[in-house]
Amino acid sequence: MKRFTFAVGVVLLTGSLAAAQAPSAQQPPAGGVTGTATAAPPQPPAAPKNLQVLPKDTPREQVLATMQAFTQALGVNCNYCHVQDRAADDLRTKAAARQMMILARDINQKVPQAVNKPADQATRVSCTTCHRGVPIPKALSDILLDTDKEKGVDAAVAQYWDLRKQFYGRAAYDFGDASLITVAQRLTSDKPDEALKFLEINSQFYPGSSRTFQAMSAAHLKKGDKPEAIKDLEKAAALDPQNPGLKRQLDQLKGATQ
Repeated sequence: MKRFTFAVGVVLLTGSLAAAQAPSAQQPPAGGVTGTATAAPPQPPAAPKNLQVLPKDTPREQVLATMQAFTQALGVNCNYCHVQDRAADDLRTKAAARQMMILARDINQKVPQAVNKPADQATRVSCTTCHRGVPIPKALSDILLDTDKEKGVDAAVAQYWDLRKQFYGRAAYDFGDASLITVAQRLTSDKPDEALKFLEINSQFYPGSSRTFQAMSAAHLKKGDKPEAIKDLEKAAALDPQNPGLKRQLDQLKGATQ
């Protein structure tokens, strides 16, 4: 039986497992000649219902294994896509997940040609490829920028610390120096003070990141604080002495202050 490997999708519990997970029904005891009750033999688990993307004859065990892979990839549980009646299509996430399954299948059919490799050598996408343990596969920098726009920089900074506490060491988000540098670069033109708040955090975790101090210099320069901008560039150049662009930028900035 062909089994799909799925990508980019929201968790999917396409088939009804309610009947499969429910205890086997038993017949009420019937009195025999001696008056003792005789229980009917246990009924086999019911087959999954309402399969629309997986083949309808997919074995129950394979459906369960597929569902477990989805929950692990997205860090959710069955209720993310299912109501009590597992066959029901009440939740939007279940419908979206079906479409993600179809999309993933189509992508995997095109991957070998796109990378010019035989099908057995091409890397196939799966839910984990994009989700990496979170329901919404969004870049950390985009999440923080959205929060900054909607709730302000303090809320965005608090969110960073919360996400780092919850997800650091996992594949969910990129906590390398590049994420907060990206946030700062996109804030510098209009909100240099907010950019500096994120860069200060970055400098704590990555004191050897020349790019962090280079971004700090740009933020200070936007504020009109050339002395601090020079100090930042001097740190950046000292951390990356083989970068001629930093030295040239530093010379230009020093010349502009004389």
